[in-house]
Amino acid sequence: MTQGNLLRQILEYGNRPNPYPLYAELRKTPVLNEGDGAYVVSTYWEILSLLHDPRVSSDPHNLAVPGGPGFDANDESTLPPSFIRLDPPEHDRLRRMTNTSFGPPHKARRIHEMRGELDEIVTGLIDGIGSTDRIDLVEQFSYPFPVTVICRLLGVPREDESRFHTWADTLAASLDPMPGEDPTERNKVAQKARTELGMYLAGLIEERRKNPQDDMLSELANLKGPDGSMTTMELLSTSALLLIAGHETTVNLITNGMLTLLRNPDVLQRLRDDPKLAVPIVEELLRFEPPVQLVPNRTTLADIEIGGVTIPKGASLWLVVAAGNRDPQRFKEPERFDPDREDIEHLGFGSGIHSCFGAPLARLEAQLALSELARRLVNPRLLEDPPEYRQNAVLRGPRHLPIACDEIRP
Repeated sequence: MTQGNLLRQILEYGNRPNPYPLYAELRKTPVLNEGDGAYVVSTYWEILSLLHDPRVSSDPHNLAVPGGPGFDANDESTLPPSFIRLDPPEHDRLRRMTNTSFGPPHKARRIHEMRGELDEIVTGLIDGIGSTDRIDLVEQFSYPFPVTVICRLLGVPREDESRFHTWADTLAASLDPMPGEDPTERNKVAQKARTELGMYLAGLIEERRKNPQDDMLSELANLKGPDGSMTTMELLSTSALLLIAGHETTVNLITNGMLTLLRNPDVLQRLRDDPKLAVPIVEELLRFEPPVQLVPNRTTLADIEIGGVTIPKGASLWLVVAAGNRDPQRFKEPERFDPDREDIEHLGFGSGIHSCFGAPLARLEAQLALSELARRLVNPRLLEDPPEYRQNAVLRGPRHLPIACDEIRP
């Protein structure tokens, strides 16, 4: 194995079930020059430093060579960039405005007050599982749960939720590269879904401007504050971001979480006995099996010296947060899943100005999902290990998770 092809090996589908040995090899060279303009950073302190460095940009247009690894020309092509692909001050303005209706300090109890509705959704999905001989946890639970939550948060009418599920399915599939496949048809289908989603949201925004409801879209559509108001196009890109980014990461967090618990039956039993253990379990999962494994869409606005290497201005910067999360220089026994770990300052939600906007909601969704699955599934077991993984190396998680159990408790 040579250092120069480690990133390509990590991206190869055959390594999706267990990329961690490759991450360990990568950490031997904390800042690796891949030779094609890409610099790969894999150790905890170096990643953390770059996540907080104002000389690091999230705008792909600052790349010296646009179109390199990690650049998706089709992404959001019908909408303006969402704030996760912008730099200050525009990033800060849009994030502040979105936050006024999502969480503290303006809506400090919004997530807490959704708990009853989240419980109801989880209960309904588990009740609807049916046969316990073979359950696809992704299809039957961890996939529909977050998209339903996003619909309720935005204020999508219940009768339209199935349309949102269809768009989410199509856009999620478009995120997974399929080696050897001509992407033309899939890109066309994804583009159609983006257009339909945009048209639907535009209509809903117009309706909420005329008749505001108690939901996030109404608040954003009618917001007038120190940062002004969002344009319709800004509202569209922010809503699409909440649907796609918020949904995909939570699916992986829940699915990776259940897979890890089934591989650690002692921890699963402890969670069954004490649902409060869900809080540290989810934090350790965010370290041990983060839903976002690497951040490929950063670039440098100036020459940056880090880890003894100078990364030149305009370089493509890959931050392998999943490797940093298992850095033995930062965490004791990092390869061990340990919810009793006292120090879990993980990189699972990133850090700095681009730290995960939806982290409070994702945490609550995962805590409720895993504690209820642990409580209600009697003698759950894996039917395939490793399961079939998604193609995507960035948003890494099982495409299907076949499990069985003896029965489902009421």
